[in-house]
Amino acid sequence: MFDSQPPDRHPGDPGPSGGDELIRTYKAWKGDNVFCFGGRLVFGPDARTILITIFLITAPVTIFCVFVGRKFIDDFPHHRGVSVLAVAVGLNLLDLIFLFLTSGRDPGIIPRNLYPPEPEGVESNGEPRLAHTPTLSRLPRTKDMIVNGITVKIKYCDTCMLYRPPRASHCSICDNCVEKFDHHCPWLGQCIGLRNYRFYFMFVLCSALLCIYVHVFCWIYVKRIMDGEKISIWKSLIKTPASIALILYSFISVWFVGGLTGFHLYLISTNQSTYENFRYRYDRRENPFNKGIVGNFMEVFCTKVAVSKNSFRAKVSKEPAIPPRIVNGAMSSPSLQKVSHDIEMGRKPVWHETVEDELDKDMEASVTSRDLSRMLPPEESRGRGIMHSRASSRGTRGGSWEFSSRVNEDLRTRDETASIRVGEDSSGSSRQ
Repeated sequence: MFDSQPPDRHPGDPGPSGGDELIRTYKAWKGDNVFCFGGRLVFGPDARTILITIFLITAPVTIFCVFVGRKFIDDFPHHRGVSVLAVAVGLNLLDLIFLFLTSGRDPGIIPRNLYPPEPEGVESNGEPRLAHTPTLSRLPRTKDMIVNGITVKIKYCDTCMLYRPPRASHCSICDNCVEKFDHHCPWLGQCIGLRNYRFYFMFVLCSALLCIYVHVFCWIYVKRIMDGEKISIWKSLIKTPASIALILYSFISVWFVGGLTGFHLYLISTNQSTYENFRYRYDRRENPFNKGIVGNFMEVFCTKVAVSKNSFRAKVSKEPAIPPRIVNGAMSSPSLQKVSHDIEMGRKPVWHETVEDELDKDMEASVTSRDLSRMLPPEESRGRGIMHSRASSRGTRGGSWEFSSRVNEDLRTRDETASIRVGEDSSGSSRQ
């Protein structure tokens, strides 16, 4: 069903030539990811937001331990009140661990191909095509695949030049296709997919438990002040402003992380992703991936984490830089041959929708240049470069505009000259 590429077509594989310069895969990575510790940790392009998330988790816990939690140390015999601090610190550390396990690992990135797949029914001549090079035979935008007796459609990605597996999608922020794509979390600066979804859920769950824990013990501390000093609740709150801030903060936060926890519990029980829930709405039709409530939870929490398909520290051949060429005084770079991306969020016109127009323009330009070359005077064409048709959409358009403007100017000059001559001849004949 999939048009898989040979192993040497993936950018993570070593090059065939032993004399090429070798670099680490993460240094030649074409996505927008950020790598740390020599490619051992991979983050999204917005990884700096993790620092904000850490602050939003750690700062309230620190305030709780200093102004509220330590007040309970002497309230229990044998210093058992220390457990109030220990639980808060433990939940905080566990939350941070799940945060880094989610944001610092490969979420399930599908390696992109170096060359587009061969269209079905077209024999290959053994020569690889350049990346994003259109062919006369269009690649179908979708293909049908049978999953548990139900037909699902898989889409072609112009950026990664592959047919995405079922449940995969292209993230417009990280610029990668991700298996079982759920969403891109801005608080963690990473995509949530096949390899880090369970850690993401545990992070959200721990955050919700931490909010509830801090909220409850702040009220317990306020009640302790009320009973100890025999005052009203309002005077008790005034005596502990830290508790007021923590109660408000945790109350607001628990609606966010608590609601998110409940929503993902529903998604896990029905074996959906956030992306599928908002786009496909399986509640209106049969879900081909549903295994029952128990089976769905077992799939998420009791299966082995899938092995990454990328070896970011492997050494690969450095791609040679192709120098730009000068055509009619304009610079044409191979990098300009990249066509519009097929991205799920904010989709732009895709490859097959523009190829035919570009090929037609190239053909018209070449035919026009052959016809007009016999019409233009030789002296007018001296010093001008020959216009070649190019596969690049930008290069072709720029060249066509420049050539067309010159041709129109020459034709206008010839028409004016001819009209003047006809006018002179007609006036001379009338005088005679």
